[in-house]
Amino acid sequence: MNKIVKIPYEQLSPEALQGLIEEFITREGTEYGHAIVPLEQKMAQVMSQLTSGKAIVTYDEDAGTCNIVLKEKYPC
Repeated sequence: MNKIVKIPYEQLSPEALQGLIEEFITREGTEYGHAIVPLEQKMAQVMSQLTSGKAIVTYDEDAGTCNIVLKEKYPC
């Protein structure tokens, strides 16, 4: 059974947080519609969701990976 825990984004170094956000944005399947949105704008949008609490950082202990998910989809 996968154990997924919430990690406060403030506990990540600025470099790790930036890398996680960039990986999340550029991941295959991330869709922004027909408009071309600059990377910096996408990063600001994700950061805004993290600071507002709409999105959270999770860590999958079995896989050893971090992810950004909408808080409403987090099981706890």
